[in-house]
Parts: sequence; C-alpha cells; structure tokens
Amino acid sequence: MDTRIVANSIVSTKQWKDSQLVDPVPILKELVAIPSVNPMGRDLTGNEYFEGRLTEYLVGYLRRHSIEHEVHEIVPGRANVLARVDCPRAVRTVLFDAHQDTVPTDGMTIPPFTPTERDGRIYGRGSCDVKGGLAAMLAALTRLANNRHAGVVNVVLSMTCDEESTSLGINQLVASWLGSSPKYRLCDARPDVAIVAEPTELDIVVAHRGATRWKIRTTGRACHSSRPDEGINAIYRMAKVLHHLENYAIALPGSRPAHALCGPATLSVGLIAGGSSVNVVPDSAVIDIDRRTIPGENSQAVIEEVAAYLRERLDFELIHEAPYCQSAPLGDELNGNLAHQLSRAIERVVGARQLIGVPFGTHASRIAKADIPAVVFGPGNIAQAHTKDEWISIDQLRHASEIYFQFCTTEL
Repeated sequence: MDTRIVANSIVSTKQWKDSQLVDPVPILKELVAIPSVNPMGRDLTGNEYFEGRLTEYLVGYLRRHSIEHEVHEIVPGRANVLARVDCPRAVRTVLFDAHQDTVPTDGMTIPPFTPTERDGRIYGRGSCDVKGGLAAMLAALTRLANNRHAGVVNVVLSMTCDEESTSLGINQLVASWLGSSPKYRLCDARPDVAIVAEPTELDIVVAHRGATRWKIRTTGRACHSSRPDEGINAIYRMAKVLHHLENYAIALPGSRPAHALCGPATLSVGLIAGGSSVNVVPDSAVIDIDRRTIPGENSQAVIEEVAAYLRERLDFELIHEAPYCQSAPLGDELNGNLAHQLSRAIERVVGARQLIGVPFGTHASRIAKADIPAVVFGPGNIAQAHTKDEWISIDQLRHASEIYFQFCTTEL
C-alpha cells in the first residue's frame, strides 16, 4: 500500500521518479503545452482558443490510466470532463474541481505554450492559474486509482470549461444536481464536500468576494458635429454618470461593514465605448461595471442599489442591461468541518497553514449555492496568475498533490 507522506521536506525529481508517487510536473508541462485560451468574449478563432484540444488530452490521459470518465459538451466545442475513482472503504464523495481554460496571452514576455523548468519553477500560461492545480489533482487521482484500498472517500474530478469568462461549465454541473440540467452519470447526486483548485499558496480559502458585472448605457440624438446643438451627446451624459459613480465607489467601502476575511465591497468602471465617428454627435455610450460583493450581499440587489443612486442624481434615463456575470461570494458558514479536515492533511505534509479570505471569486461559491460545503485550495500564488511571465513553484505543486492524496486517504 502506498502510504508515503512527504513531510515538511523537498522531494527531488529523482526521488519522485524512483518512488510510486505520481509526479504532477510532467503532467503540468503537457497541460501548458496545449493552448486552451478563453477568448473572454472577443470574436477570436484558431487552435489557440477554447478547451477542445485540452479536453482531448484529458480523455486520453484518463483512458491510459483506466480511470472512469465522461464528457459533457456544454456548447459546441467546449466540454466538461468528469473522472471518478471509487474506493471500497469510502463513506462519502468528494468533488475536486479545476478549470481547463486560461486567460489570453497578450503582453506575455515568455513563450506562453512552451513549458520551461528553471530555478525550481515551471513557466507558461496557465502554470499557476490553474493547470498547476489541475495537474496536482490529476496526479493525486491517478495515485488513488492505483491504491483504491487506501482511500476513505470516493473522488470525482470535474475539469470544467469557461471559468475565466461566464462559468458555463460549473453552472451546468451545479444545475444538474438541482434538477434543471441533464444529470451526469458519474456524479448524479450532490457530492458531500468540494475542494476547488486555485492558487492559494497551500492556505485554505474559506471565504471570498463575488463579482456582479453589467453594462450601463446612455442614449442621445445623433447629428452632424458642425451643429452639435441639434443633437444630444450621449458621451457627455455618460461623463455625468461617471462623475457620480466615482463618488459612489469612493463611499462604498465605508457604507457597510467589511467582511472579516474578504475585506470591503468595491465598485470599478473597467470599460467605456461610444460614438461612431468624430464628426457625428454620438447617440450612444456604454460602460462596464465591476461590483465586488462580500458574503451577505445579493448580486441583483447591488445593481438595483446603483440604479437608485444614479436615478436620484440624473435628469435623464439610463439603460441598465442584464448582468452578464453574477458570481456569488463565498461565506464560511458551511465549510468549517471541511476546512478542519483539509488542515489535518496539510499539516501532515507542510505543517500548519492559515484559513483565509480573498478578494477574487472562484467556482466554490457556485458549488456552495447547492448547499455543498466548499473550500479553495491549491499550489501557486495568485500574484503570478495572468501575468506576463506566469510561473508556479515545483515544490508547492508536488506538495499540493500529496495533500490532495492525504485528504482522500486519512480517516476522519
């Protein structure tokens, strides 16, 4: 029985090769070498974009290791892959979740899809967010499949699509448990708990902020710019909107108690567009709002609050479009026991770590909406995610995989 523990030490590449452990490093290199860029709403095509090629790799990997799996196409060319390992002594089912997609490569200073090992790091797009976590989970799942008698839980690994944009993949999986979407054969009922892979530096995220995003549009009346008095300039109107929104954003953090772990609520305007030509008075302008919510806030209510604030201060109508992102915050009301159990596994490998809150959102809050205790845990530092020279620590990558395995094989 493979019960080896990597206890507070660095395990060399040679030791990994000479042991029965499944090394996540070569897995990560293969994942990074396969582009799976999310276009993030842009009209882009080509082999670099979407998750199709990575999905094919994952299916091939699972077949080679005789791990039961299924593929659910969410939209054409984009699919969730689920894998499952059942253990004879299992008393519950754990969901491991990691997404397949990455952010675009604009501005990168390293070859994004050439995984490079240097100075104890793996460089490349997705190495940190979140192919490192995916590789660690795949390695742990493979090891469990080879040592099922050691497991005390059944494990479902969901490898979901579209996390970086509109969360199509995880939304459909959660909907399958709530009866509003076709069920998955390998996970036809809610799992007991869930661990979501994101870069946390091996700390446990028990709470995080959410994000609500929508567009605000001003309208006007177009005319020739030589006679601007005959039109209504939608950009000038938007300037007034922005003035009030800036004041609102400044006051927002102090307008309600900050969350003890996640910090305050915030608002930012991230995009603006308007007009069709410099010699035409514009009849339309639009901005994109990013409202970060804290546990206890309602995603729809925050839009209505902003709308009411602006309505009181403007003498023209605005159009608030339906939100294109409503990622709920994650509270720590349900996940205390899970965090404690995961902490025990972490301590066996790298010593004590912290329970923390973070300002960014994850799949954990969407899973928690189905009343499933969920936490976020994985290798890497969020400061390296989405960067021009994205990288992950090899030590953390291997430690994370060991911790996932220890969680699956440690008695409660």
